[in-house]
Amino acid sequence: MNAESLRLPSARLFSEPDLAFHPERSADRNTHPLLGLGQFGPFSRSLVNKVLDPIRVGAVLPHGWTRRFENLLRELEVRHKPQERRNYLPEFEGFSRIFGLRAIAASSLAVVELDPTTDGKVATSKRPHRVLAEALTGALSAVAARRTEFDVLFVLLPSAWEPAFGSASDEDFDLHDYVKAITAVRGIPMQIVLEDSALSYFCRCSVMWRLSIALYVKAGGVPWKVADADPETAIVGLSYAVRLGVAGPAYVTCCSQVFDADGAGLEFILYETDQAVVQKRNPFLSRAEMRRIMARSLDLYQRRHAGRPPKRVIVHKTTEFKMDEVEGCFDAWRSPEGLDLLQVQQSPLWRAVKIDRPRDSRSSKGVPANYPVERGTAIQLGGRDVLVWTQGNTRLNGSGANYYKEGKGIPAPVLLTRFAGHGSFDTECISLLGLTKMNWNNDGLYDRLPVTLSYAQVLARTIKRMPQISSTPYQLRFFM
Repeated sequence: MNAESLRLPSARLFSEPDLAFHPERSADRNTHPLLGLGQFGPFSRSLVNKVLDPIRVGAVLPHGWTRRFENLLRELEVRHKPQERRNYLPEFEGFSRIFGLRAIAASSLAVVELDPTTDGKVATSKRPHRVLAEALTGALSAVAARRTEFDVLFVLLPSAWEPAFGSASDEDFDLHDYVKAITAVRGIPMQIVLEDSALSYFCRCSVMWRLSIALYVKAGGVPWKVADADPETAIVGLSYAVRLGVAGPAYVTCCSQVFDADGAGLEFILYETDQAVVQKRNPFLSRAEMRRIMARSLDLYQRRHAGRPPKRVIVHKTTEFKMDEVEGCFDAWRSPEGLDLLQVQQSPLWRAVKIDRPRDSRSSKGVPANYPVERGTAIQLGGRDVLVWTQGNTRLNGSGANYYKEGKGIPAPVLLTRFAGHGSFDTECISLLGLTKMNWNNDGLYDRLPVTLSYAQVLARTIKRMPQISSTPYQLRFFM
């Protein structure tokens, strides 16, 4: 084996995807989600079915916290300058200035304070998570009876209750997922507001950006989409939740998310199956089960597009596609063309360090760069595999200034492995990079994983705690 045989193919560099902030004006775009909102406002403000003004915010609160809740909503209308991430965060100019509508406290019927004894019970109980879960369940039932009085629900949790957010090692309990499961089943869009990371966090600009985006999305709004996406492509994210019984895996819930190519989530479906094969805690579906879940996913897309099927379908999942699953996908698609099945692995062993040209013309050795590999770098390893750096150095808005979101460390790529489809990997890489900018649950420039898989992880944690699963589609905003 010689040095030439070990040489990697040349790297490609894809530019930072633009985001669109208007359904018709193609010039209303920006690579930076927050600057785009400040310049153009949210995407759905120009749609016929836009979010109603005002957004009425209900609340479940600790005893005596109604004033803190009202002050938080007032703070959404105040200008805030960034105290952290100054090279990324723009000034927050106020919710109504950015989103074009107001956020107000709902009527007192939809603002519920917990019993004043809750603090003492949580502090003294040996199982504080059970005490808090019972108290919140009662309050959520009370506010659900007033569903017509509010649009989005805030649940405020003080730092003193933190010991009740999880459970002892012998119990599988997470308060966030527990509350999400209750509200999602009842069709209530809900935002948990923690005292330490929201109410008392030092950078109010950061808090207001994150809270305002979450509030707008959970009220049914679309803040931005990926620009220049193929309107006739559907992207499906597949994930699985394994519910464990005494003797091991009891049954599997398959979750299928359906996105337009621009990353806007439609709905998702849950499908319980007892025909999955679980290997190393990873379930794999039979051919018949995969055909059913894919057929229902395509039906979701067609119902959203006046019965028109997509011309192309891209399917993402984190595990490999077994042959039965591949055949089941083609059974549902019924065409040998236009179907791409991609495994997206988050932690491959590959790493890369950027080397600059030697500073001394007399030297032939390069030097490590001050910044990591550029985000958007891709290296194809063969006919089926390509490495894509979804993390890395980028330049905001095309400026010369370097920006590395993670701040330190060597970014790892994701590994795309194609199990069906053919042709250049360029389309898949560009689509993947765009989908890493579509997590409406934070204010960052990008995530490491595409939204098809990052949402899947959240959904998998929540759905295994849902008391019952409906065959009707769910809206993603209830689980964010």
